[in-house]
Amino acid sequence: MSGKIISGTREISSPQLAENAERAAAGFASLGIGRDDAVAMMLRNDFAFFEASIGVGQLGGYSVPVNWHYTPEEADYLFTNCGAKAIVIHTDLYRGVASAIPKGVPVFIVPTPPEIAAAYHIDPAACAVPAGATDWNQWIAGFERRTPEVMEAPGAMIYTSGTTGKPKGVRRRPPTPEQAMATTRTIGTVFGLVDSVLNPNAPPITTIIPGPIYHSAPNAYALLAARAGATIILQPRFEPEDLLHLIEKHKVTHIQMVPTMFVRLLKLPEEVRRRYDLSSLRHVVHAAAPCPPHIKRAMIEWFGPVINEYYGATETGAVVYCTSAEWLAHPGTVGKALPDVGLKVIGEDGKELPQGEAGDIYCRVTTVADFTYHGDDAKRAKAERDGLISVGDIGYLDKDGFLFLCDRRNQMVISGGVNIYPAEIESELLKVKGVADCAVFGIPDEEFGESLCAYIQPEPGAALDPAGVKSALSAHLARYKIPKVIEFASALPREDSGKIFKRKLREPYWEKAGRQI
Repeated sequence: MSGKIISGTREISSPQLAENAERAAAGFASLGIGRDDAVAMMLRNDFAFFEASIGVGQLGGYSVPVNWHYTPEEADYLFTNCGAKAIVIHTDLYRGVASAIPKGVPVFIVPTPPEIAAAYHIDPAACAVPAGATDWNQWIAGFERRTPEVMEAPGAMIYTSGTTGKPKGVRRRPPTPEQAMATTRTIGTVFGLVDSVLNPNAPPITTIIPGPIYHSAPNAYALLAARAGATIILQPRFEPEDLLHLIEKHKVTHIQMVPTMFVRLLKLPEEVRRRYDLSSLRHVVHAAAPCPPHIKRAMIEWFGPVINEYYGATETGAVVYCTSAEWLAHPGTVGKALPDVGLKVIGEDGKELPQGEAGDIYCRVTTVADFTYHGDDAKRAKAERDGLISVGDIGYLDKDGFLFLCDRRNQMVISGGVNIYPAEIESELLKVKGVADCAVFGIPDEEFGESLCAYIQPEPGAALDPAGVKSALSAHLARYKIPKVIEFASALPREDSGKIFKRKLREPYWEKAGRQI
């Protein structure tokens, strides 16, 4: 492998990464960690994420990425629930959740590197490993390389966030060699990496990881890119113009993104967008949320016909996929079923719906290893119907078999008995002049049960008011879809990927009402 991982001014070659992972595996094995055991990683995008993930996988164990935004209470739940046999964590994050570390669990501290400290405005004094703590880099250096056993790694156990209840750990069963190959072909196809994984003579790949690797898709993408021997640039924190700069500087060929990143890129002034050479791009793929059609079309016009899309979930993996050409022929679609995928749209009566009618999406890749929710087989059984899985998304199929998303069922608003999909309204809001970003959700309403609320982040200097926004929407949306309450905020709460923490905006309304949705 001739690739490397670059973060700021630091870099590590693929051979050195492989050596460090084998040393990590030896270290974990010395602690008695093996098949089916879990190692939790509360890390930003850094070399240690790869080393620990690959290392525990070589022992047949599960890597458990932890959302580093978690409070001590949230972190305590996850560390305990997954049964972590070890924790690998950045120094500055450790200081915030030290009280949540279960007693007796070994903790390995990774020095917070300067590029991450700069991106998140972290005091350099908080980045050094505390006295008496075990430094990850020094610890793994103390072990000889451990030759990996011939076994298929079960992969990461990702905790789905959900909007109600505690996060659920998606624990996939260890795959057979055939299932592992099927998984590689499926995700390798949608990521554009399959040739490089299976063919050592394939053209070299250079990619950027702009999203946090604790999320399911960036996690799978980053680890597959490392396996492919790609050159990987870690962006400490997504910043639109910096992404363009990195694409030009490193002649990036592949990226995985989310629609929020597209929105922020398109908000850059035209002269800034034209400043950078993006001609090296061969495969840009996005997922994770519905992409407003006008945003998708604008990105294809800018980046060229290299924009690809897929839909899936942590539980299901990627199930549908489309190229730029297929999307332009079916505007708004998220793709058509991949090989070996079962896909149905089911109505309230439990029957399969005809083309064009929206219902619950049930799907599954039949050739990959099955999963359960860690410690909750009953919840896993509840999600299944006829061998297919629903994660709560609503959509419909067109006559050509292309899938269209409406929204998530747990975000759908039922007002006066009418189903309203916030994603549709958010798409229209983003077209309103002066709107930088937005979030639409349901709030309590005495008369209708729920009504719509929109939080809007205006562009700098934009003069927006509720009446003007409602007037702009009224030309495109039925009256019942116009938000009753419109609030403005200079900044909206966000995940590290840029995705809005809609739950944080919605919860106060329901708490005041003394009930939950």
